[in-house]
Amino acid sequence: MNIRLYNARILTMAEGQELFEGEIWVQGDRIIYVGETIGADEVYEKLPAKCIIWDREIDCQGNLLMPGFKNAHTHSGMTLLRSYADDLPLDQWLNHKIFPVEARMTGEDIAELSKLAILEYLTGGVTAVFDMYLTPETIAEAFDQMGMRCVQVGAVNNFSQSPGLVEEMYQKLNHAGPLLSYIIGFHAEYTCSRELLEEIAGIAHKYKTPVFTHLAETEKEVAECRERYGMTPLAFLDSLGMFDYGGGGYHCVHMTPEDIAIMKKRGLYAVTNPGSNAKLASGIAPVTDFLKAGVPVAIGTDGPASNNCLDMFREMFLVTGLAKLRDRDAAAVDALEVLKMATVNGAHAMGLRDADVLKEGKLADLIMIDLNQPNMQPLNNIPKNLVYSGSKENVIMTMVGGNILYEKGNFHTKDSPEEIYRRVEKIKKRIC
Repeated sequence: MNIRLYNARILTMAEGQELFEGEIWVQGDRIIYVGETIGADEVYEKLPAKCIIWDREIDCQGNLLMPGFKNAHTHSGMTLLRSYADDLPLDQWLNHKIFPVEARMTGEDIAELSKLAILEYLTGGVTAVFDMYLTPETIAEAFDQMGMRCVQVGAVNNFSQSPGLVEEMYQKLNHAGPLLSYIIGFHAEYTCSRELLEEIAGIAHKYKTPVFTHLAETEKEVAECRERYGMTPLAFLDSLGMFDYGGGGYHCVHMTPEDIAIMKKRGLYAVTNPGSNAKLASGIAPVTDFLKAGVPVAIGTDGPASNNCLDMFREMFLVTGLAKLRDRDAAAVDALEVLKMATVNGAHAMGLRDADVLKEGKLADLIMIDLNQPNMQPLNNIPKNLVYSGSKENVIMTMVGGNILYEKGNFHTKDSPEEIYRRVEKIKKRIC
């Protein structure tokens, strides 16, 4: 579609560019113009096309256009387990509640459950997710059918998937369509044998590709790894050559200075999940230490079984709020840095370099924020309002690849919310 969005405040998230008033032109899945409102003829002078027939022209009424949020760690198919296994320590939660239910879930179930998560992502301004779960092909089908962008990461462990499947999905899903991609990964050090981890490292070297995994989420995980190998999880994995081509870790709560030095050396991303880590009492990630060391930080919600909502606004506030509390410093982790984590850094961690900022030639993955709500007034500092007082309720439009999938409470997806809710309820009754 060809869409013109005008009379907008625009926050491109490009380095050094301040918020300004103007418009954005979208043609197909790309942005072809971002700038101040000028004469159409002046814009056309910069474009190959000399005339565009608009499918829609949208008056943004002074509201904010910005890049969509990138949920850099989640397990979408775990919507079935929302509020099913709460108020338990992580190891009991995982082994006694989560794994037994997951064993009864089919690939078709996971596809439907992922669609439920997609609806929630769209209402919160999320335009891409970094998803790790059990059945990559059915997950890819679900995201593609819904028009949502998804980067999957391998979830191999001693009990499910395999290095062979990870390699197969790497080859297949990276060529499955413009909305889909796949990155090498595994569940965690503590769920994988050394032999399994060596195979994954071998695949990473074969393709010269980054690797992502759950990392140093709990003190118990770190202590048990030290008992097994005499090293922290990150140091052990690095000794296998796991991160020779980059990648990163999810959670990264219990990190030593030596761990952070390894992350810097290998160019790794720390993907923090403050809501989940707080709810499961895992701890507070050393975000300030990462930033001081030059380690890029991205933000994820984790799955809806451990959070339980998929809300990037809440995560943004927790990133800065918990950092201030941990450091006992109200100046720690500035809101603008957090906004960068939730957009630009998440896109880069996921390999979505074309979806990081609003710029000509970039993917049209953007959102509109309603500034005419009490929580966003007065407009003293709009970017900081987003982090400190923003809410999912402020999201009035979510566009992925030039397609408006959510607008003012209405979904423009292949499957309606009512259909998805009905199918998910049937799955719940059968399994839970």
